[in-house]
Amino acid sequence: MNIHIIGGGNLGVAIALGLARYSKGNNITVTRRKTESILYLEKDGINVSNDNKYKIQEADLIILTIKPYQVDIVLEEILPVIKNKIIASAVSGLSIETIQGKTDGSHSIIHIMPNIAALFGESATCISHEEKDKEAAAKVISLFNTIGTVSVINENLMDAATVLGACGTAYALRYIRASMQAGIEIGFDAATALSIASQTAKGAATMALEEQVHPEQLIDRVTTPQGCTIVGLNEMEHEGFSSSLIKGIKTSLKKIKG
Repeated sequence: MNIHIIGGGNLGVAIALGLARYSKGNNITVTRRKTESILYLEKDGINVSNDNKYKIQEADLIILTIKPYQVDIVLEEILPVIKNKIIASAVSGLSIETIQGKTDGSHSIIHIMPNIAALFGESATCISHEEKDKEAAAKVISLFNTIGTVSVINENLMDAATVLGACGTAYALRYIRASMQAGIEIGFDAATALSIASQTAKGAATMALEEQVHPEQLIDRVTTPQGCTIVGLNEMEHEGFSSSLIKGIKTSLKKIKG
């Protein structure tokens, strides 16, 4: 596919590099007003331009990884030179209906919410689309399946997907940081503590993805009567581990919905 990514920030770059590394045969372009910080992408065969219209007529898929306030400016710039395109929007808080209104319904609009782990082929991408755009959506789903997992969800859950799948990256990293700090307290050097904490989190996530069972069933496997695991878990719950995480996620969702 010819893939045109408008927005060379963290997410746009992560998607571009992930696709370049894990999905072969694509021609990828990333645009950003100031290209100095992303010129290194050219080493991975990615085209870089400061012109949002650069070869956009040749694009099979246009991906918007920009801020909400930039959408009108970008669309005013590119709409006169494109027609019948697949536009995948990763813009937070902007619905399919809203973008369709801005594009006069002349393009297939797919709502996507990947995360920056796309860089390593590990994005948890959520996608929603209207029935009339099912064929176009299938192409987007196939593409993003190469850089992680894809969940097709209802459009009314996309804000929630932003919190759980995108903001959730930061929440998971905060757990790893805390685990690392605890590791240092109990005797490890920082590098070793980070390595153990990160790999343990990755291993736990892999178990959950592969076995598709409730996490408590997996927890039971490492929790023995009167053992060190259960006393640690109980202390964390006593201090509000689960409740604070749930409250954080719900607070982030309230922020998106305004």
